[in-house]
Amino acid sequence: MSIHEFFVPNVSLMGEGCFGKLPERVKMLGGKKPLIVADKGMTGLGYTARLTELLQSADIASVVYDDTVPNPTDTNVAEGLTVYNENGCDMLISLGGGSAHDCCKGIGLVASSGGTIHDYEGLDQATAPLPPYIAVNTTAGTASEMTRFTIITNTSNHVKMAIVDWRVTPDVAINDPALMVDMPPALTAATGMDALTHAVEAYVSTAATPITDACAMQAIRLIGKYLRNAVARGDDMEARDKMAYAEYLAGMAFNNASLGYVHAMAHQLGGMYNLPHGVCNALLLPHVCRVNMIAATERFADIADALGEVTDGLSERDAALLAIDAIETLGQDVGIPRTLGELGVKSEDIDTMVGNAQKDVCCLTNPRKLSDAEVAAIFQSAL
Repeated sequence: MSIHEFFVPNVSLMGEGCFGKLPERVKMLGGKKPLIVADKGMTGLGYTARLTELLQSADIASVVYDDTVPNPTDTNVAEGLTVYNENGCDMLISLGGGSAHDCCKGIGLVASSGGTIHDYEGLDQATAPLPPYIAVNTTAGTASEMTRFTIITNTSNHVKMAIVDWRVTPDVAINDPALMVDMPPALTAATGMDALTHAVEAYVSTAATPITDACAMQAIRLIGKYLRNAVARGDDMEARDKMAYAEYLAGMAFNNASLGYVHAMAHQLGGMYNLPHGVCNALLLPHVCRVNMIAATERFADIADALGEVTDGLSERDAALLAIDAIETLGQDVGIPRTLGELGVKSEDIDTMVGNAQKDVCCLTNPRKLSDAEVAAIFQSAL
């Protein structure tokens, strides 16, 4: 029998108001001067100031690096590392969604193990623990606040480097739905579909286990029930709370079962065109599912049930097809663009993206091994 590993943060705080527990967790970790990694959006909304003021109320000094960009780059990591070192910081706090968390993880990797962020592409390349690290999450999608995954764009070739390392798992993850109320509908939709992609890819992964299956299926149920409500009414606290749990459960699933070709391909779209990761996943997901279905028909039938589809009397194959239709309908209902062409993707770039996708670590656990021609056909069908 195979041996499986399971990775989660040491502590995860969930529920409305848990953000207020941040200072005591900083002190528990021994932090004296944390670097806060955020972006201009968080600062503009006042969230960065709220965090620094919360720390100040507990006599904790902090320094801010808020130049992180969507699809964070090796330049962001280098800049943030300079701020960390020049100010004598001794711990890390990321504030935001996947971009802030990934950038912060990259800074921590280089701060503790040296070199440049490029040295850590692949699996478990770090040689030392990260500084103490707390991730404060403000979106319900990437789950980067609790995973061992870090995605950083290499600016020299516009390829997203997939870094998977158990050492980058945050010590503490904070998911307060009150911090998610200000997410606009489009971001709520994109991040929610990102979480759905995590759950679906983890459930059909070749590395799935009974533990990851349980996490993935509950995530799919919650997303199917609550994502539309969260998009329609951002102040629906029940929907925000349930989506926070859903994205975390999906993170537990893919953090341990890994992913598949949806992510391997979406990474190339993000690296080449700087497109939103969640939107790329949402667009590609039904197309990849159709190709994968023959390798995991029973599991796709399970997904149909989890999404609330009526499968009584249907064959396993018809139930599986219903799951793919339900995924596509959910994306349309929450306003995801229907084609990659709408996002400016060009057919002449497909060959380059195929080659890079085939090198992405995420495709290793896809239920089918796809040829270059098959991956190119998926890109083409999504155009």
